[in-house]
Amino acid sequence: MTVGFRVLNRKRCVDLQWLEKFRDLPVANVSDSMHRLYGAGPRLRPMHRKGPMIGRALTVRTPPGDNLMLHKALNMAGPNDVIVVDAEGDLTHALLGGIMTDFAMRRGVAGIVLNGAIRDADAIYDFNLPMYAAGVSHQGPYRSGPGEVNVTIAIGSMIVAPGDLVLGDGDGVVVVPMDHVEEIHQRTVAKQKAETLQIKAVADGTYGRDWVDKSLTGLGCEMPES
Repeated sequence: MTVGFRVLNRKRCVDLQWLEKFRDLPVANVSDSMHRLYGAGPRLRPMHRKGPMIGRALTVRTPPGDNLMLHKALNMAGPNDVIVVDAEGDLTHALLGGIMTDFAMRRGVAGIVLNGAIRDADAIYDFNLPMYAAGVSHQGPYRSGPGEVNVTIAIGSMIVAPGDLVLGDGDGVVVVPMDHVEEIHQRTVAKQKAETLQIKAVADGTYGRDWVDKSLTGLGCEMPES
């Protein structure tokens, strides 16, 4: 086995039932339920028109400016897969364009997350395959390698293991480690219910804001006399 230049198969994947259970949960609430430590950060923005992304991670690590291993991942990917690429955030050369996106859609890929650049941005927007990237560049890539498929990667503070649950919406991307999906689902559902009550209280005019002054006073902030 050659570390740095290898293609592996996933040994495990999050069960498909969790894709359905997480499908309608906001990324922000999932992130909050993991203490806001498992997000990909603000650089990765939606490159598609609209709609959420959910699937099982198929990971790629590639050097900046090279997409050979991304091509291999596209050949391996299928329905319910989200291809997650660590390209070190380089924006000089685009690693993915319209033809590759079309191919991914025809294979049923659920989405693509690229810590790097895309091109053919208008076509990708119209395809509306859920896609997140760090930027756009018209300069194309090289196909020389090295790289790795289905190894653990990192994008910012987001650690992604092959088979983990990947979620995306208008706020960005988050990954739920497959061994913790049940716990995080319970936390997120509870948070969602609490927020629903808060929204109702705002609408009813009963939403209490006393906690703001209490927090400031508790932190020693100087406050005006009532």
